[in-house]
Amino acid sequence: MDLKETCIETTAVYDGCLLHVRRDTVRLPDGGESVREYITHPGAVAVLALLDNGNLIMERQYRYAAQREFIEIPAGKIDHGEDILITGQRELLEETGYVASEWMHLTTTWPCIGYGDERIEYFLARGLTQQKRNLDEGEFLEVFELSLAEAIEWVRLGKINESKTIIGLFWLEKYLQDWRA
Repeated sequence: MDLKETCIETTAVYDGCLLHVRRDTVRLPDGGESVREYITHPGAVAVLALLDNGNLIMERQYRYAAQREFIEIPAGKIDHGEDILITGQRELLEETGYVASEWMHLTTTWPCIGYGDERIEYFLARGLTQQKRNLDEGEFLEVFELSLAEAIEWVRLGKINESKTIIGLFWLEKYLQDWRA
């Protein structure tokens, strides 16, 4: 069965600096028509930065839309035309001051498929050395170390409750278990 929906007409509802809202009229698989509203996003890269001592580099950051602080892994949006590895390297250095000698792509997820096209690319970064961080203008965050076991416990306790970070931590836990086996 072909489930693809085909765009008949698209309308820009809002064009912002980061997000764009679209309203499309689509042809459905059965030949009917419907309207789809969605947000376009350039995508992001999330980094699981693993220190030689086994701890992760984590961030505490206030997120305005949710009106609260979150514990997160380093991450940032992909600039237009930018290679995802370059995005990860740039964001890790800018936000934490660390560079990594080893990079491994873990997975890709789409966090909001019902209303957006954002994808998140996950990398494991190792061989970390600290340099000077260079936060974007208007960006404020605290960087700290946390063991993977404690991070997983913080997920269980609800102290870490941001989906990108939860997905990344669970992927890392699984990867390290399989690697050690």
